[in-house]
Amino acid sequence: MYALLATISMVLTLVWWVFLIMIIMSWLISFNVINTRNQFVAGLWRIVNAVTEPILRPIRRVIPPVGGLDLSPIVVFVIIFFLQNFIGNDLPRMLRI
Repeated sequence: MYALLATISMVLTLVWWVFLIMIIMSWLISFNVINTRNQFVAGLWRIVNAVTEPILRPIRRVIPPVGGLDLSPIVVFVIIFFLQNFIGNDLPRMLRI
């Protein structure tokens, strides 16, 4: 059971990093630091969006962008933080692991 919880926690950490990369890339693209006409950047951006959009889309339906600011990644970070704390602290106590 512990191995399953550790694996889920590791996957959540990986998702956290992908979202952080997406946020940083969106800022760099918005401020014209990196250009999506570059093949590598465009490919990386497509991959990151393909991973993050299915998670962000339902959140964006509930919380639309406010004044051009997309708050959905912050909601995802809060959910990941909650799940990791639950898996790391509360769930083992509940299951007596």
